[in-house]
Amino acid sequence: MTDLAVKDVPGGGAKAVRVSGMFYALACYAVGMAAIAGLAAFAFNIPVPRAVDIGPSGPASLALGVDLLLIALFGVQHSVMARPRFKAWLTRFVPAPLERATYVLATALVIVPILFFWRPLPGELFSVTHETLRAALWGLAAVGWVIVVVSTFLIDHFEQFGLRQAWCWMRGREFVPPPFRIYSLYRLVRHPMQLGVLIALWATPDMTVSRILFAGGFTLYVLVGLWHEERGLVAYFGDRYRDYQAQVPFIVPGLKRRG
Repeated sequence: MTDLAVKDVPGGGAKAVRVSGMFYALACYAVGMAAIAGLAAFAFNIPVPRAVDIGPSGPASLALGVDLLLIALFGVQHSVMARPRFKAWLTRFVPAPLERATYVLATALVIVPILFFWRPLPGELFSVTHETLRAALWGLAAVGWVIVVVSTFLIDHFEQFGLRQAWCWMRGREFVPPPFRIYSLYRLVRHPMQLGVLIALWATPDMTVSRILFAGGFTLYVLVGLWHEERGLVAYFGDRYRDYQAQVPFIVPGLKRRG
C-alpha cells in the first residue's frame, strides 16, 4: 500500500530555491520526529512537560473542554490537510514537492499543544498492581510504537515524511510514488501503522478517565481517517485495491470482511 503522494514535475524553480526547499523538508522532518517522540512519551506517562495522567488539576469540566479541543485540533488538521482539494489549494502557495513536508510540520504543530496544555481528568477504571503484568502491558505499548515505525519503512519512510519528494525536486528529477506492494505486515492487515497506534494507545496498566478520553479520541480519528483513505485508495488503484480489501483484514488481524 502507498500514500497518495503528488507526482511532481522535475526541474521547477531555481537551484537555490530547490536547495532551500530541501533544508526546509529536513527541518520539518526533525520537528515532526521530535513531536512524535514527545507524543509517545506522553502516552507512556512521561511528562514532556505533561502526560496523559500528569498535569495541573482543576475543574473536570474545564479539563474535558480543553482536552476535547486539543484532540479536535489534531483530527481537523489531519482530516483537512489529507484531502486532495486542500492539497491542490496548498500547492498554490507551497511548491508541490514540499506539500508532504508541510503536512508533517503542521502535524507537529498540533501535537505540541497536547504536550503543553493537556489537563488530566479525575477517575480510574482499573490499575494493574502485579509488577510483571504492568511491565508486560507497557511492553505491549512499546511494541505498538515499534509497529508504527517499522510500517513507515515497509513502504518508504522518507516519502511518508516528505524528504524524498524534496530530494528529487532539488536534483531536478521527477518524484514517482512507491508502487503498490503487498508484503510483510501488509499481508496481515491493510493498515499496520494505525494498528500500531491503537495498540500503543490502549495498552496500559492504568486505565484512567484521561487515558480513555485520549485513546478514544485518537481512535475515532484513526477510524474516520482510514475510511476516507480507503475511498481514496480504491479511486486510485481501482480493482487492484478492491481485491486487496477482499483478501486482507482492515485493521484487526484475522478478521476478514464477509461476502
